[in-house]
Amino acid sequence: MPFSNLGLSAPIVKAVSELGYEAPTDIQKQAIPIILSGKDLMAAAQTGTGKTASFVLPLLEKLNTDDPVRGRSIRALILAPTRELAMQVETNVVDYAKHLNLSSMAVYGGTDIDTQKQRLMQGIDILVATPGRLLDLAYQRALFFDDLEFLVLDEADKMLDMGFIDDLYKITDRLPHQRQSLLFSATLTETVRYLAADTVSDDAAEIAISPQNKTTPKIKQWLITVDKDTKSTLLSHLINEQHWDQALIFVEKKHSAAKLVEQLGKRGIIADSIHSGRSQAAREQVLSEFKSGKLKFLIATGIAARGIDIDNLSRVVNYDLPYPAEEYIHRIGRTGRAGAAGEAISLVSKDDFKNLCAIESLLDHLIERKEIEGFPVKKVVPISILNYQRKQK
Repeated sequence: MPFSNLGLSAPIVKAVSELGYEAPTDIQKQAIPIILSGKDLMAAAQTGTGKTASFVLPLLEKLNTDDPVRGRSIRALILAPTRELAMQVETNVVDYAKHLNLSSMAVYGGTDIDTQKQRLMQGIDILVATPGRLLDLAYQRALFFDDLEFLVLDEADKMLDMGFIDDLYKITDRLPHQRQSLLFSATLTETVRYLAADTVSDDAAEIAISPQNKTTPKIKQWLITVDKDTKSTLLSHLINEQHWDQALIFVEKKHSAAKLVEQLGKRGIIADSIHSGRSQAAREQVLSEFKSGKLKFLIATGIAARGIDIDNLSRVVNYDLPYPAEEYIHRIGRTGRAGAAGEAISLVSKDDFKNLCAIESLLDHLIERKEIEGFPVKKVVPISILNYQRKQK
């Protein structure tokens, strides 16, 4: 099915074609007609499924009118949990709207708010924002919501995990009741549904793509059991012996990111890190170098990595296993995007056993284990219990 069959106009179809999109993904096939019909939508979709285009393309279609934007007004608001994701979504908006006369911008913390206020004076068709910075701008009367037609909550589950629930309610209380609302989340948990009850209408459509216990078969997943004190040595060995071209390496704590960069550097491997402790300018610079290929190895905390979207990323590495288990799906979805092949490697020590059980229970299968010569394990990691249920923290 071509994009033109979904009800999108020629300029939008031309833009996606120029980006190399050949056919819509499952989420795009289902979501775009619903959004174009004017219905509210609640959708469960994992990263890497084409989720952003599924809501941006129909928004562009509906916004492509001759209606002028009043000063300090916005017509569509897309809320994202992190600065990196807000930047990535706005980049997608610009790419998809290249043949349209529509304006967009992203606003987030860590940057000059006065510059953002100045640009909002002209009015913006599509504003991508993190909740905190949006409220700062609203409190300073730098923008008004009277003309808002569309609201999108992107990665709603992550916004709740990050503690944005009160900010989200403060925002939705300011918005016009008559609007079209779209909520996208990796999972539709009870908490997400509770938020949806205050965001989308009672008759909202609901769709689910790529159930949370499934991952793309084109991502080859494997793990290595390793003692905790030899993890960095093993990682260096893999990079050198397997001649890795590039890797996105996940850790759980920001101090672990800096430490790992230093450890790799001592072995002649140049790496850098992004985490919440670094300035926005530093994070943007490092991310730009990684996307361009100048930087080969990026160490990132899970939250900081939200919004990293890199074509043909060869592999992701879980240096630390994540919790909750659903975060594993998100992480490995950074590779194997748009149907491409990818590789996901996890370094698992005995301390990770409970997290491994939860992840493999979610996947409903054991992850292939490999042994690396020269790295015998003193503390053996048992085989997972597939029906394991970890108690919520």
